Amino acid sequence: MVLAGLLLVVAVAASLLVGARDLAFGEVVTAVLRPDDSGPAGVVVQGLRMPRTVVGLLAGLALGVAGALMQGITRNPLADPGLLGVNAGASLFVVVGIAWFGVTAAGGYVWFAFAGALVAASIVYLIGSLGRDRGTPIKLALAGTALSAALTSLITIVLLTDSAAFDRYRFWSAGSLVARGLDSAVQLAPFIAAGALLAVVAGRMLNALALGDDLARGLGQNVVTARIVCAVAVVLLCGSATALAGPIVFVGLAVPHLARWFAGPDYRRVLPLSALLGPVLLLSADVLGRVIARPGEIEAGLVVAFLGAPVLIALVRRARPVAL
Repeated sequence: MVLAGLLLVVAVAASLLVGARDLAFGEVVTAVLRPDDSGPAGVVVQGLRMPRTVVGLLAGLALGVAGALMQGITRNPLADPGLLGVNAGASLFVVVGIAWFGVTAAGGYVWFAFAGALVAASIVYLIGSLGRDRGTPIKLALAGTALSAALTSLITIVLLTDSAAFDRYRFWSAGSLVARGLDSAVQLAPFIAAGALLAVVAGRMLNALALGDDLARGLGQNVVTARIVCAVAVVLLCGSATALAGPIVFVGLAVPHLARWFAGPDYRRVLPLSALLGPVLLLSADVLGRVIARPGEIEAGLVVAFLGAPVLIALVRRARPVAL
């Protein structure tokens, strides 16, 4: 935790210091302590870098914790927040907002994306809970995959019939911390805080679920309640993160594995460590995107995907077959 905290401090400092125009440490400190500073450094820090740093902190925390929860619910080391259809649902609602309601500002995307994430995750859990053995990990994963495929087809249909919507949507869908103001972060921060609190409560439940449903019931754990608590937390965290920064992938996949490498399998330690490592990864990717494409930049979502692909390949190669 101490090491992760130090890495987070370094990532935040780099996010404020590094960009198309590098700033001295003293200039950044002055700009942070004096919000009314109208000098060049103050404009850059307060108007550009501070909002994207706050968005990176919130989105990274939400994605890291949501990924750990998803892997715990499904007992699948390759699960990530997109498995519940959250990304696809948020994307569909953003497309609808752009094409049918004329939404153009990033602040307007937020509530469409959050609503889509909520609706998609609710449908997945409803479908996965039908029949016997309601809400099993494999049923939730299959329902999420099927819904994501269906929603992706709908997104493609809408975009093919509206080229203007496609032009506006493609920037949001790349996953970026740019043009996401502090107002959006303030609006969604309570949802992220609520999801994080539920995740803290869910730590002991996930430890029981990791032993299997039958053994968890034998230990007195209500399996259905545990999955509902975790699912609500995932929806709050993923919906908020997707609304803020777009459908960023691999953060929720890679961060829990890094946390378990340091902290072991106990979710009471994995969850808080994921909350620190998620922002470290996302902010580091954002800073790297600014450095390698100066004077322009590459969106953080693309950099994270590029960095996360080797992680996914390594996990697939190490994964052992499981009899279902």
